[in-house]
Amino acid sequence: MSFNNTFLRAARGEVTDYTPVWFMRQAGRSLPGYRELRKKYDVLTLTQTPDLAAQVSLEPINLLKVDAAILFADIMLLPIAMGIDVKIVESVGPVIDSPINTKADLAKLRPFEPPKVDFLAQTIKLLRNDLQVPLIGFAAAPFTLASYLIEGQPTRKWLKTKRFMFEQPEAWEALMTTLTDATIEYLKVQVAAGAQAIQIFDSWVGCLAAEDYRQAVLPHTQRIFKALGELDIPRLHFGTDTAAMLTDFANVEAEVIGLDWRIDFAAARTLLPHKVLQGNLDPVAVVAGPKVFQPRVDQMFAGMTEHRNHIFNLGHGVMPETNDQHLRELVEYVHGK
Repeated sequence: MSFNNTFLRAARGEVTDYTPVWFMRQAGRSLPGYRELRKKYDVLTLTQTPDLAAQVSLEPINLLKVDAAILFADIMLLPIAMGIDVKIVESVGPVIDSPINTKADLAKLRPFEPPKVDFLAQTIKLLRNDLQVPLIGFAAAPFTLASYLIEGQPTRKWLKTKRFMFEQPEAWEALMTTLTDATIEYLKVQVAAGAQAIQIFDSWVGCLAAEDYRQAVLPHTQRIFKALGELDIPRLHFGTDTAAMLTDFANVEAEVIGLDWRIDFAAARTLLPHKVLQGNLDPVAVVAGPKVFQPRVDQMFAGMTEHRNHIFNLGHGVMPETNDQHLRELVEYVHGK
């Protein structure tokens, strides 16, 4: 079987024979092989065991026939490597018992050392031996990491995070600088091991006002993407609730901008005519099945005259309730457009 480079070509803005498809959180969540492994292993054990992590990463390629693999990992692996004690609590998410509250607390973060994540490099090397599609590495953006470190667990208010940013600007700047430096080196480890594209997830940045984002967050994100430029790989930038700041969010050296389902695809194309757009089907539409997702896909593709500047994805990650057959049918439907 020859190597399928459709995703990489699309990410660089080239015309392709069809629109490539991959799904955020395609590795794990809803797939049967992953669910069997989760009966034996917790998430962090899976991500830190190369042969198991590779197995999970490969499952959607074989089962769903997507055009790219994404490394099965967790965004909290970087803070863990920096000395933060993180627990993944079922139905809650990452929990940190001793969060960052003051500038003095920044001492809890040790400098990132690549050997701490050697298991990721091993997983990537295993995958590159088996994959016939590109492999995407990833990391959380500094703001999203900071929100976990400050809040101590997932939130929908971000009260502590915003107060820290507003009330302790020097400490905030120091925290973001530390996380930015570490993220750059963390991603370089992945690329050196064989990752062929990188996505930055800024999952929670949409909680900010656009002006606060521009001043306190965007410069750090820009620095990461600029540093990745020297690696000559496609760079993808994804966030949620970014409609009100989309042009600012896209003001980074990234070839691909990921859209959540709240943003009208045609409107985003008007705002970002020179970017490759990724997205942006509502994940619940896949749970609902073909009768719901097919007309929505049709609407997204309406007016497109060639397969260019679009990578199909969901507007967020695959939901655990998703029927994997629906995902396979969605891939086939998009490939046929």
